Amino acid sequence: MADLREITPETPSGEAGSGRRRRGGGRAGNARRASSGLPAQAPWGQYAWSDAPVEPIDEEGVAAIDEAAMRILEEIGIDFLHDDALQRLKAAGCDVRAGSARVRMDRALVRHYAAMAPETFTITPRNPERQITLGGRHAAFVNVSSPPACRDLDRGRRPGDMASFRDLVKLSQHFNVIQVLGGYPVEPVDVHASVRHLHCLRDKLTLSDKVMHCYALGRERVEDAMEMVRLAGGLSHEAFAACPRVYTNINSTSPLKHDWPMLDGAMRLAERGQPTIITPFTLAGATSPITLAGSVAQATAEALACVVLLQIVRPGTPVGYGSFTNNADMRSGAPAFGTPEYVRATQISGQMARHYKLPFRASNACASKIPDTQAMWESMNSMWTCMTSHVNLVYHSAGWLEAGLCASYEKLVIDCEVLQQFAAMQRPVDTSAEALAVDAIAEVDAMPETSRHFFAPQHTRDRFETEFYQPFLSDWRDVGAWEEGGSQSAEQRANAVWKAVLNEFEAPPMDPGHREALDDFVERRIREGGAPTDF
Repeated sequence: MADLREITPETPSGEAGSGRRRRGGGRAGNARRASSGLPAQAPWGQYAWSDAPVEPIDEEGVAAIDEAAMRILEEIGIDFLHDDALQRLKAAGCDVRAGSARVRMDRALVRHYAAMAPETFTITPRNPERQITLGGRHAAFVNVSSPPACRDLDRGRRPGDMASFRDLVKLSQHFNVIQVLGGYPVEPVDVHASVRHLHCLRDKLTLSDKVMHCYALGRERVEDAMEMVRLAGGLSHEAFAACPRVYTNINSTSPLKHDWPMLDGAMRLAERGQPTIITPFTLAGATSPITLAGSVAQATAEALACVVLLQIVRPGTPVGYGSFTNNADMRSGAPAFGTPEYVRATQISGQMARHYKLPFRASNACASKIPDTQAMWESMNSMWTCMTSHVNLVYHSAGWLEAGLCASYEKLVIDCEVLQQFAAMQRPVDTSAEALAVDAIAEVDAMPETSRHFFAPQHTRDRFETEFYQPFLSDWRDVGAWEEGGSQSAEQRANAVWKAVLNEFEAPPMDPGHREALDDFVERRIREGGAPTDF
């Protein structure tokens, strides 16, 4: 583990202690990108799913899963390993018995509190232009979050460290198709866990101006995170609590349990009006029933139980319904990702989220160890189901490998290409008279038969640069030109892209006074020891 005194933050102009100014941040123009070797990319903005969602089950099926979830909550119950949570739930009318963490809830109570949660909500980061909306047809993409290891073509697989953490934050900031920075894009194990959150969130807040996530892992980490987000935005305490500024994602401990650290963090965030996405990790055949309907019913019960708690803490606090229902490999017990079962479970979970009028979260996931063909078919399956399920917050959108144990520099770039293509698929189709092009068809038809083509009409010339999506990573040259260029694979091309991005990176501007206040807070909390790690 590195000496904590050696872990220095980066200045807005690049590496800490370096006199070199890095050019070309995430909001640079495409003309400059082209001249510097950076890929052209879609402009910043949030996307929306325009097609109708895929719904594998009918209204009777939705009602059946809802009934099963309510029976689980009423008859079996959920464990809440948090004394304050138990007291609040009991005071609200839940069945909580002395000496037991098990909580049972009447369905009328569940429906009453679940109806308090907003159907849509916004999160506003320190740069208000990066605000996102969750719910409805809105979609936001999140970078890979929380793996302990990372890899790239040059250095191979290795434990996460602070330098790699910063690299991946910069890449996530650069690509406009990533709207949200989730948990750490790799866990920097060279920084002690007691102060890791202070170093990491400071770097995220200074190297990026997008929506931030904080880990709901007990009092100190959550309180520190909220204060750092407040200081970085130059907000009063009242302004911070007036609308969502940061969010967390928590997981139940399936089957049928919510643990203390995540409950404590989520409750503290709720008290100040900050959102929590509740995501049971139900692994069909292992931590939940082997059937898809049974797994979704259990996950629904676990999610709704925590929705109730957070609405009791603060009625109207924003929450999201998260789905992470995968199936176990029944030969080994390991989780599988991007499977047909994952596709269907996510689509059904999307139906349940819409049934309860809650924003919906799922993931782009794969089990492959490197950015190979398996990684891409599993990731494409995952992204296709996110699109067809109307997922509002797509976790691990870019960079995930190895069932979440590894972040890949090259796959982050490849995934951003894929994300842009999925976004392009959702562009509304123009059926105006100009788009129907009857006059252009007549013009070509009037040409000599031997030279009829659509390259010549003005209708084509007016649109040839903008009509089609232009990928930044695909190689469309003929095989001869490709061979002359070095016969590079997509992974090799992605390797060159991330290097160009890091070489040209420039952090987004930050008010010097806000930066000073943030630094002062972080240094004080480091001296105080951060968060306890020994119990």
